[in-house]
Amino acid sequence: MWSVGNSSAWRAILLVCALIGAPAELQAAQLNSPASAEQARADEPFGLSTAIVTTGALLEKWLGVEREVADEQQVLRICEQNRTSCQSQPALQFLAIVDSARSLEGRARLGEINRAINLAIKSMSDMALYGVEDVWSPPLATLAKGAGDCEDYAIAKFVALQGAGVSADDLRIVILRDDIREEDHAVVAARLDGNWLMLDNLRMAMVGDQQVRDSHPLFLIDHSGVKLYLDAPSASKGSRGYERAVGQILH
Repeated sequence: MWSVGNSSAWRAILLVCALIGAPAELQAAQLNSPASAEQARADEPFGLSTAIVTTGALLEKWLGVEREVADEQQVLRICEQNRTSCQSQPALQFLAIVDSARSLEGRARLGEINRAINLAIKSMSDMALYGVEDVWSPPLATLAKGAGDCEDYAIAKFVALQGAGVSADDLRIVILRDDIREEDHAVVAARLDGNWLMLDNLRMAMVGDQQVRDSHPLFLIDHSGVKLYLDAPSASKGSRGYERAVGQILH
C-alpha cells in the first residue's frame, strides 16, 4: 500500500500535528459554546473536532489539484455536450462512470462510484509511475495513466461523486494513519442518512467510519479546504514512523 507520508514535507507535517499538537500555522475556528463544539464533531467523519489548515505543503498540494480539476471540468463539459466528437478517451470513460452512478440512488450510487473507480485504476506508486514521490493527480490524468496510488483514487471518487449528484457538503477526503503498518492512506468519506461511509481503493465494500479499525484520522479535505483532526489518537513516539519523521525534521 502506498504511503501518503513518503515525502519529507508531509512527514514533517504529520509529526508536528499528530505528536506535539497544531503549530502556529494551523488555526482552529473558534467555537462559541459546548453545543457548537458537539455539532462540529457530528458534522465530520469519526465525530472528532478539526482545525483549519491555513498554510503548508498539504494545503499547497490540494490547491494545485483543485486548479487541475477545474481545467479538466472544462474538457468534461465540452465532451458531455457532444460525446461523438470528444477527443479525450479518459473524459468519455469518466462520464460513463458518472452516468452509471447518476441513475442510482443512495448507497447504490456511492457503491457504484467506489467499484467503478477501483476497477478503472491499477494501484501503483508515484515512484513507479513518475520517478518521484508524492504526485497528486486529477481524475482524467489518472485515468489516462490507468494507474495511481490511494490519493489518486480518492480524488477521482471525490470529483465523480459530485458529478453524479452527491452534494459537496457530504463528501470528504480523509487521510488515515494505519497504526499497524505505520503507513498513511487516503479514502473518501461520503455522508448518507447522517452516517459517514468510507470509499476505499483497498476494498469494494463500504464501511462506516465507526467500523474502521487499526487506523486513526489525521486530516480531512473538503470543498472548503484542508483541516486537521485535533483530538484523534496520536502516533506512538516509539514507532519507526516517528523516528523517520524526526530525522526528516532535524536533517
